[in-house]
Amino acid sequence: MNPARRRAIFRRLQAADPEPTTELEHSTPFELLIAVVLSAHTTDRSVNAATRQLFPVANTPHALLALGVEGLKPYLKSVGLYNTKTRNVIALCRQLIERHEGRVPCSREALEALPGVGRKTASVILNMVCGESTIAVDTHIFRVANRTGLAPGKTPRAVEEALLATTPEAYRKNAHHWLLLHGRYVCTARRPACPRCIIAHLCEYPHKTAHAPL
Repeated sequence: MNPARRRAIFRRLQAADPEPTTELEHSTPFELLIAVVLSAHTTDRSVNAATRQLFPVANTPHALLALGVEGLKPYLKSVGLYNTKTRNVIALCRQLIERHEGRVPCSREALEALPGVGRKTASVILNMVCGESTIAVDTHIFRVANRTGLAPGKTPRAVEEALLATTPEAYRKNAHHWLLLHGRYVCTARRPACPRCIIAHLCEYPHKTAHAPL
């Protein structure tokens, strides 16, 4: 894809949504970190359902740690893989307290050392909390980047590196949100809604759908 077309795609996405953000509900960096950890392999809707009950009760590392695994588990039952995630959240809180004075760190190395935090989660925090122009590649972004021709790659890391290298600087900070939301609501996995897509004429996908999904 040539630079002019790539820039046009992001210009259109920006015009449609000038200030994109996550759909995970949060009010502090720590709440966002917990929500992103919980969102792995499950929906934002199920995470929000859980955290709406949890955060009013405990929304700091000390408060969550005080709940313990058995105290936290009932709040997370709506979330996929909740047993593993419960243990990770408790261990994450302990490590934040012991190593970071209870604060969310702003280095990739420190973030990825936290239980339950991988590269994607760290990238979200570095972007939204620390102000870095990172791009967290999830299944939606991986699909959109490959399907449109924006950044073809065989692995999430390859797509991430391609997007970072080719996305114009003016759009890099918000690229993650635009592509994720586009993949979630328009460029869906089974049948993309090409007829109502605002970048359809710029997209290089050769099998565009003729009708929007019912």
